[in-house]
Amino acid sequence: MVYWDIFIAFFRAGMLGYGGGLSAIPLMHREVVENYKWMNDEDFSDILALANTLPGPINTKMSGYIGWRVAGFWGMMSAVIATVIPTVILMIILLTVLHAFNDKPWVQGMSRAVVPIAGVMLGALTWDFIKKSKNSMGWISTIIVLVISIIIMQILGLHPAILIVGLLVAALFSRQKQKDKQVKAS
Repeated sequence: MVYWDIFIAFFRAGMLGYGGGLSAIPLMHREVVENYKWMNDEDFSDILALANTLPGPINTKMSGYIGWRVAGFWGMMSAVIATVIPTVILMIILLTVLHAFNDKPWVQGMSRAVVPIAGVMLGALTWDFIKKSKNSMGWISTIIVLVISIIIMQILGLHPAILIVGLLVAALFSRQKQKDKQVKAS
């Protein structure tokens, strides 16, 4: 039964996540964290950060890892297949329709509407992560990290993957320092 649940969760996210891999992440979050409760927000955020640093499509990386974590090899296979099938189906259907009607205004409007919708979905997910980081780091630290990250990516032109790796390393050292302090205190 868990394989079917994995398949359905990732199939829904794939079918409704029109606009690319990033637009399916909030849908995947809803399925994995809220509907099925396979992991919490922090675990999902860690997987998202790791998936961003690796090459290839983010949906297949995340679904494969989450499927593996929930139900092993067959869970991974179920999640990856469920993630890929909607893309294949929708690509065939949508590209056929777009090619046949590409001169129609409704097709051009539909194509232009995808970008803001995906932007709003990513913005909502970003705001959710900011609120959650406020709980663990506090508003001041969250705002400082956010501003520094924007400056590093936008002004200095550093690739987001390098920034994410740097933040992960900093978090690991921070946790190690906390453990060292706890050991010394006891």
